[in-house]
This record gives sequence, C-alpha cells and structure tokens, in this order.
Amino acid sequence: MPRRTGNRADRPSAPAFGRPELILVTRSEAGLRLTPDGFASSAGASTRGLAAMLSGAGIALQPLFGLPEDRMRERAASLEASHELPDYGGFYHVSAPSERLEELAASLRSLDEVEGAYVKPAGEPPIADVAEEEGINTMSPSAEEAPAVTPDFTSRQIYLNAAPAGIDARFAWLVPGGRGAGGRIIDCEWGWRFTHEDLTANQGGVVIGVNHTDTNHGTAVLGEFSGDLNGRGVTGICPAAFVTSASFLTLPTAKVIRQAADRLRAGDILLLEIHRPGPGASGAGQDGFIAIEWWPDDLAAIRYAVARGVIVVEAAGNGARNLDHAIYNTRPPGFPATWSNPFNTANPTSGAVLVGAGAPPPGTHGRDHGPDRSRLGFSNHGRRVDAQGWGREVTSTGYGDLQGGATSDVWYTDTFSGTSSASPIVVGALASVQGVLRARSRPLLTPAGARNLLRTTGSPQQAAPGRPVTERIGNRPDLRKMIARVLGTPGDVVDETLDRDQVVSVRPGGQVVIHIHSASSTININGNSTGH
Repeated sequence: MPRRTGNRADRPSAPAFGRPELILVTRSEAGLRLTPDGFASSAGASTRGLAAMLSGAGIALQPLFGLPEDRMRERAASLEASHELPDYGGFYHVSAPSERLEELAASLRSLDEVEGAYVKPAGEPPIADVAEEEGINTMSPSAEEAPAVTPDFTSRQIYLNAAPAGIDARFAWLVPGGRGAGGRIIDCEWGWRFTHEDLTANQGGVVIGVNHTDTNHGTAVLGEFSGDLNGRGVTGICPAAFVTSASFLTLPTAKVIRQAADRLRAGDILLLEIHRPGPGASGAGQDGFIAIEWWPDDLAAIRYAVARGVIVVEAAGNGARNLDHAIYNTRPPGFPATWSNPFNTANPTSGAVLVGAGAPPPGTHGRDHGPDRSRLGFSNHGRRVDAQGWGREVTSTGYGDLQGGATSDVWYTDTFSGTSSASPIVVGALASVQGVLRARSRPLLTPAGARNLLRTTGSPQQAAPGRPVTERIGNRPDLRKMIARVLGTPGDVVDETLDRDQVVSVRPGGQVVIHIHSASSTININGNSTGH
C-alpha cells in the first residue's frame, strides 16, 4: 500500500510507530496458566506441544493483558457487561522474530488447546494513507522565528464556535463544569510534547509505556481538548479536565488499553488514536486502515474498559473503507470461533464511540474541502460510526506550520487532519457534558448513554459529490443541544466566573438566555443575539 511520507523535522531519526503482534488465545476448558516452568493445565491437558513450539530462540510469552491469568479473570468477573465477556486469562502475547510470526501462528493453530492464533498488522496514528490524500499531517515547521509572546489563535479555532460550524464549546464554557472540571482523559497513542507552552496545566504526562521521539501527532491531539486557558495560542474544548497519556511504543495495544482503563473511573474518557490495515474491500486492490476493535484482543480490551463504565472514543480510521462491507464479516484464520464482526450492527458492539472525519465549513483558512459536515474522502464510514469531528483545518498545538521556531515547545498548526483530528473534538464535547453533570451532582453519562447522545443530537451530516449521507459518519456534536438534553428541563445555571448578577438560563431546545443585571440578552440556536 502507499506509505505515508512526511518531512517532519524529527521523522528521519524517529522509530516506527507500531509493530506486528502475534496473539495466542487458549481454550478455557484447558485451564492453562503460565508458571516459571512453562504452561500448566488445571484440567490435566497436555502442554508438551505448546511448550515445544514456544521453546525456539527469540520466542517469549506473556499474558496479554499484563496480569496473571487468575487475577485477570477475577477482575473481568467483577464487571457488569451488556453481553458475555471473553476469557481474559486465555490471551497471550508471543514475541518472536518478525519473519517467523505467521509461520508460528499457523503452527499454534494446529494444537487442541489453542482457540486462536493470529498476527495483527502494525498500528499507527490515524493519519490518511490513501493515494489521493497524500500530504495530510506532513506539515513542515515554519523557519521564521516565533515571537517573544505567542499570539492568541483561538479565533482560528472555528470548531469552538456555535453550531453548525462548530460544536459550541464557547457556550458550554458559560455553564458550570462546561470546561470539563473533575474529569480524567487518557490519550492512547505514541508521543507527546509535555513541555509545550500550551500544555502546562492539568497534565499528568506519560503514565503507561515510553514516549516516542515523534511528538507532533499526540501534541496536536491534546491541544484540541486540553490547550491551556492562558490568553495565548489555542484553548482546548475541556481544559479543566486532567489529561494523561499511554504509549503503544513498546507494549501490546490490548495491554495498554486495559492498563489505561484501570486508571480511570466510570464516566472518564479513554481516547484511542490508532488504526491498522485490515482486509481489503471490493475493488480496493490493497488493505485499508480500519478501527482496531475488529481484532479480537483489542475488542476484548475495549469491552473491558466499557464494562468498567469508561467512555472509549475510537478513531474509525482513514482507509476510505465502508465498514458495512461483507468482507469484515469473514472470520480470518486464527480468530477465535466466538468472534463476530463488531462493525456489523447486528452483532454485539464494542461499546466504543466510533468517530469519522467530516469537512469543515468551506473557506476555513482559505480552503474548501467540500460541503460542511460531508464525509472526507479518506474517512471510513458505516452504520457503526457514531459521530464526526473536523477532519481538516484543525488549529492546535504541534507541527509548526502556523507558528514555528527553533523549539517545538511553541509550535502550532492550522492544518491538523484525519480521524486523528476528528476524535479529540468528540472527546472534548463528551468531557464538557460530563463536567456539567458533575457540577450539578447528576449521574454521569454511561458509555451507552454517550453514544446515544451523540447519535440523537448534533448537526447532521451533509452530502458531497460522490459521498452521500448514506456513507455514514454521523452528526457533528452540538454542546448546546447536548447540555440541554442531559439537563432535561430548563433551569438557571450560574457560572461562578460571571458577576453574581449574571445568570445563564437553558431553555427547551437548547436556547440560552444570559441575564445581566436588569437586562437580558437572548442567544438563539444559531448564535445570534437580540436584547430585550
């Protein structure tokens, strides 16, 4: 397939993002567990064949989810899930020379105690990698030296504005909790620049894994929802939420997801900024990037997080694929017999919020990518996709094409793109809603409630030539409507940052009234104001 090329300053020396992974799934009835001497079976099953295959040079085995089998089973058994969870103690990660992975997987599948064995392609950040979209997120930093004080770029963050152009974050900031206070977010990918001048507040750094040397992508992701409220650079959608990061660089993806989920509480948010090549689609002639929930171990990890009450936001991927295609229903060799395609809405879902990439309003930053909210050509689509975010022209931290300079601590971009840029917008919207609910001591959104809220509110997807709305990427979030929906009834919402005589009222349908002393100003759903 065409590989993504780029001219980022740190690209030549940066290590690869992901690596192929060999996943082994054993049969529950075999009762296998690892001991210092190898596999043992509580059911008396022979483990000689398995031991022989895994005894070669350079081969190592460990429980996939990072805990001993019995402890992992106990944790999973304590969860309440909407459907039966898999045997988490039966998953293993097999390390071996890359040229031997496929051969080893095929051999493992011949054993009676093995339920499945398969090789996952390497994952990487969801950056478009189809021929017609080359150049996405390959920006070069400006050579011009940055000013002594970074300007305020928030006027360029049109995605913060009122719907339908934006998600109306500026309205949410008027509501107590609307900046995401009290919430936690973990971004799962590879690299971040935590010394950036606009990522200094409410940041906890990398808490799982090792930071990558290529930090632009993760830095841009965090800037969208976590940019500091400091009068310069950008402002995040929910800058009061506490943000940490988990890296896939040296760890299996499913292990990272499980560990991240265990660091979060019910109602917190886990962002998956990753896609990987899946099976090719009709007429494609090549594999296309798809959402990682299609693979059994990642699906199990996401379901574990969701069963803990964590809202998982997952990039749909940039393979330009129809996730409703029948090819995804075909169980590949080595997948467990219990697996069913999670993209097929007739099957049990992963429970994650799946995000596609939509076009920004025409003319944003002087460019036109098609009708506002239409599917961008690189974005995957299908009935499984829950919502869309801006997939082009996103102003954020990192990359340096908007503001460069000698240090990347002051770099900003005007053109962050892909389902990479779309997913953080949805994260910010959900964190804002959770903050509003938390401030009023209301029950927080559940994972199912978050998906339903995104699907039943928002600014509808529009068609583009050759890309009808039946190629679903869902609605763009609208925080005005989302907040009105979760509050249920109109009522006064006092913002502690306003004068004590200033009150914001939320009326049915999302209309807002700002009362200032003896006067009031009505802001209608389109963001226009009329005094009375």
